[in-house]
Amino acid sequence: MLSEYTAPARTALARGDGHMASQQYPVEVQPDFLKKITGAKPVQALAELIWNGLDADAKEVGVSFDYNELDTLSTVVVRDDGAGIPRDKAPEYFRRLGGSWKRPGASTPAGRFLHGQEGRGRFKAFAIGDYAEWAVVYDKDGAPWSYKITMSAADIRHVSISDEAEAPGAKRGVTLTITEPHKDFRTFVSEAGLHSLTEVFALYLADYTDVQVTIGGHRIDPKAVISNRKSFNVADIQAGDVTHSAKLEIVEWKGVSNRALFLCNEKRFPLAQADRRFHVGDFQFTAYLETSYLSAAQKEGTVELAEMQAPLVAAIDESVRLIKDYFRQRAAQAARGYVEEWKAERVYPFDEEPKTQVEQVERQVFDIVAVNVARLLPDFEEGHKQNKALHLRMLRQAIEKSPEELQLILSEVLKLPKRKQEELADLLRDVSLSAIISSAKVVADRLRFLSGLEAILFDAEPKKRLKERSQLHRILAQNTWLFGEEFSLSVDDQSLTEVLRKHKKLLGDDIVIDAPVKHVSQERGIVDLMLSQAMRRHRANSLAHLVVELKAPKVKLDRDEISQIEGYAASVTADERFRNVDVQWQFWAISDDLGPVGKFRVGKGDGEIMRHDNVAIFLKTWAQVIDENRARLQFYQEKLEYQADKGSSLKHLQEHYAKYLEGVLDRAPEDAEPGAAEGPASGDEPRSA
Repeated sequence: MLSEYTAPARTALARGDGHMASQQYPVEVQPDFLKKITGAKPVQALAELIWNGLDADAKEVGVSFDYNELDTLSTVVVRDDGAGIPRDKAPEYFRRLGGSWKRPGASTPAGRFLHGQEGRGRFKAFAIGDYAEWAVVYDKDGAPWSYKITMSAADIRHVSISDEAEAPGAKRGVTLTITEPHKDFRTFVSEAGLHSLTEVFALYLADYTDVQVTIGGHRIDPKAVISNRKSFNVADIQAGDVTHSAKLEIVEWKGVSNRALFLCNEKRFPLAQADRRFHVGDFQFTAYLETSYLSAAQKEGTVELAEMQAPLVAAIDESVRLIKDYFRQRAAQAARGYVEEWKAERVYPFDEEPKTQVEQVERQVFDIVAVNVARLLPDFEEGHKQNKALHLRMLRQAIEKSPEELQLILSEVLKLPKRKQEELADLLRDVSLSAIISSAKVVADRLRFLSGLEAILFDAEPKKRLKERSQLHRILAQNTWLFGEEFSLSVDDQSLTEVLRKHKKLLGDDIVIDAPVKHVSQERGIVDLMLSQAMRRHRANSLAHLVVELKAPKVKLDRDEISQIEGYAASVTADERFRNVDVQWQFWAISDDLGPVGKFRVGKGDGEIMRHDNVAIFLKTWAQVIDENRARLQFYQEKLEYQADKGSSLKHLQEHYAKYLEGVLDRAPEDAEPGAAEGPASGDEPRSA
């Protein structure tokens, strides 16, 4: 577009009023774009004009308002004592919209970070009035020189710049005078207007304490709106061969409703806002993720795609986690007074201090919710001690279970306001927080289950008394995750015919079951457990079945047991109804140990003794099954800092499976010694091999 203007149109105005001659320059942009950027909201526009002075290293920027005899606004003046604009640079600064000298990531000569970019700020004057004049004083060869720049909203595509002249005694800086204002703009000096401008400049003024900004005689004080600031290091962002450091700063506001995470260059200039929501109670904040990665992205024109770039997404996710952790800790800290009182009253539903990180998170969430309830219910603290203890126990149980359980108690029992119900439930509904609490409970319960199962299978006396069908079988039917997370229980202790009926239910009605499945070696074959998995493959209705034959702990897997499990597999293979459907079959026989033939058949492998077409047979020991499960849970065990001990594990089994363990554990788990119980068990006898 520069080629359209080979030379500026000179207008030598030989006026008799003493004005210097000026040159007129075209503004190289289309009018509709100029109209868009000059249509900013007044407070926003004024803020941009103030930034222009700060970007010129001004120590003082003041905005004043002149009124006529009718007390109507006539002039808005923005003065700064910055470096000014050299006359030879002015045409470049005002002619080109875009390609500003204020490069992203650049600093002022005094080392401050630059706010402006794209050269748009100066045009915001026309969001306030129709005529703008910049009186510029700058240092040239050690002496002050001055000139003027004028623009009119009526001819916004042209800017007039006067010749310069020496100005002895003049103070450097720029005075912008805006006349013919669009309206009275009392909003600039209203409480709301001053508050908005304070939000804009509070951080800058907090960083550069020797700078001051005054609006209509009111000095902006960052201490009035900033309650707290906290910085965190974020993991470096690796982009190809370049490593970009990253930092997160959280600024808490007083009396400001705002929650946002801005993506900034390393000078904390916001380039984009992350699309994230935060449930942090009553805290109001702005967070700034600062990294030179964003400067590089801006140069490449990819800032708008920031949340699609994997290196930055990881930094954003880490920042979100840091923000939530920070405010959860702040809220829990604020709750300590209540908690100490509850402990003194002995109504607090926890007896011990948290020992692991997971327990600390769960305790923080409980404290936050409970204190909110106490504050919102006037009668809570004055209530009877037993009622208070009951409410706190209900909250604990709800938090351990789910957000839905919590919301039910908040609404139906405690009758909290709807907005507060949602806010507190959202705290638990947060994916990472809910996951860590629920995962902790699942993993802890499973680790306890494994240790308890190991005790009743291998400790001498419990092992002797444990019955396969009525006890071990029933417990395992409720814990099919032992055999693989992907399987669900389909058949529990049923004949092979029932196995086929279950198979038909999964695959459709095109298979007619008009006769029992004949076991190859006996009239009826009993299957202990059959687990099913729907598999995503290239054909529809593709299934995998795991058939588990359980043996009493004292029975070794040997010739007879192998014959039995192979008989089940042979029956499936021989039945034409099973052959006509797409199913993968695995058959497991499980007991405490292997006999000589079992050891020979297994060798040193994973227990597989036969594989043919879509059928595989395995011999497994309980030690192997338990070890495999412990290996699956090892990562979580380390992360959750959890270690199951035998006492709590046996207690867990007895609490959850008491009706299946009668006579196995004679005394309370915390008192019992392995092998201490005496006497034979009553009831059904263990099933023989």
